[in-house]
Amino acid sequence: MSLDIYEGIKNNLISLEEKIEDTLAKTGRKRDEVRLMGVSKFQSLEVVEHCYKAGLRLFGESRVQEGTEKFKDFRPDDLELHFVGPLQRNKAKKAVSFFDCIQSVDRDSLIEELGALTLERETPLIILLEYHTAEESKSGFKGLDSIFRAAERAIFFPGLKPAGLMTMAPFTENEAEVRTSFRALYEASLELAKRFPGEDWSCLSMGMTSDFKIAIEEGSTLIRIGSAIFGDLKT
Repeated sequence: MSLDIYEGIKNNLISLEEKIEDTLAKTGRKRDEVRLMGVSKFQSLEVVEHCYKAGLRLFGESRVQEGTEKFKDFRPDDLELHFVGPLQRNKAKKAVSFFDCIQSVDRDSLIEELGALTLERETPLIILLEYHTAEESKSGFKGLDSIFRAAERAIFFPGLKPAGLMTMAPFTENEAEVRTSFRALYEASLELAKRFPGEDWSCLSMGMTSDFKIAIEEGSTLIRIGSAIFGDLKT
């Protein structure tokens, strides 16, 4: 059974890599321009270990308790763990001490909380600002003015290192709407680069199993994939 899980993940990753490379080739981009994250929420440690064995090094969790329990005894030096879900204030301290990056920084109060918690860190905590680009999404900063203010606030804290933006496209089969959402994130990153030229805004976390090809075409540098990697496993 364990071998079946490994083979299933390995085959899924091979298939996914082919699709990523085909999409990149069409846009003239190179493979090293897009990072692949395995969104491992609801997956067991055994499945994660098989995924690591198959070559994946970047994982994302959306619940602090689940993520810390799962990875507390499995943190190889080259494994990178991001938090990608909504972060509640009472879970922020634990998240700061455990995750390598908080992608879902979606409100001013969370920046203040993370900034206060990281004042004495030896190395700054990497964060991404979540930009609201889809109407049905309730989280994220809305509009360029709010993202500018958030960026300025985040830069103020020495323990935080803003590294880019993230977003979730609308859940629709309308490709134009999805593309518009991703394009808005890309354009926001360009505006941030103009406003804060001394900072690095190059990480654009956008694209999931259903829309990662469109995301890559619109400039994504990090895609968050769950079911295309972990789906249909014989567990």
